[in-house]
Amino acid sequence: MENKFFDRRFLAEKTNCDEPENSRTINIETPMKKTLLPVALIVLCGLVGCLPTSINPLYTDKDLVFDPALVGVWRDKDDPKGTWTFEKAGEKSYKFVYAEGDGKVGQFDARLLKIGDARFLDFFPDESGIEEMNRSGFYKIHLVRTHSFLRVSQIEPILQMTPLDLKWLREFLGKNPRAIRHEKIGDGDDAQIVLTASTPELQKFVLAHLKTEGAFGEPINLKRQAASKSQK
Repeated sequence: MENKFFDRRFLAEKTNCDEPENSRTINIETPMKKTLLPVALIVLCGLVGCLPTSINPLYTDKDLVFDPALVGVWRDKDDPKGTWTFEKAGEKSYKFVYAEGDGKVGQFDARLLKIGDARFLDFFPDESGIEEMNRSGFYKIHLVRTHSFLRVSQIEPILQMTPLDLKWLREFLGKNPRAIRHEKIGDGDDAQIVLTASTPELQKFVLAHLKTEGAFGEPINLKRQAASKSQK
């Protein structure tokens, strides 16, 4: 019989428990602190700057939408060798693969959502990548599949998405540590922000800062790639 202690599905059921009301910032000092950023997410850091991550998703089921226009292969003119590929994975879900020019890829589960009048793309590492690692179950339960999200301004004719700016978030939470529950991993410009707030709290925070100067970074502009003959 499989030991639940080593079962990532069992672990996932335990990660969304209730938390204290007060927000907090915790500095964790450990030689391994940088390994807390999921490996699959690192491939995106050079393109959008390291993203804030979240323990909980930005969406609930009622927020999910599906737009077939997102499906396809997209490329950034500033990163012509990299591709963003979206495939339909379910009624309201996508498989998202980010491929670098050197062949390295990051596979993600992605959801398109709408809160208020704004659309976002929430994504988190595909579990298959962790399952395929040649590591013990005890090792794997220490790898947390955190969420990141991008604001989707438009899909056609150019897919335009904007990240929550990590530098702005560090400075804002430094001055307003109770604005949203979070933990800070590391110090200075290398500090990573992990949001620990519930989904409703995340949505409230994001919507409150849609028009805050500097809250969202430079947009990512992607152009759809024409399908090859083999894909048609």
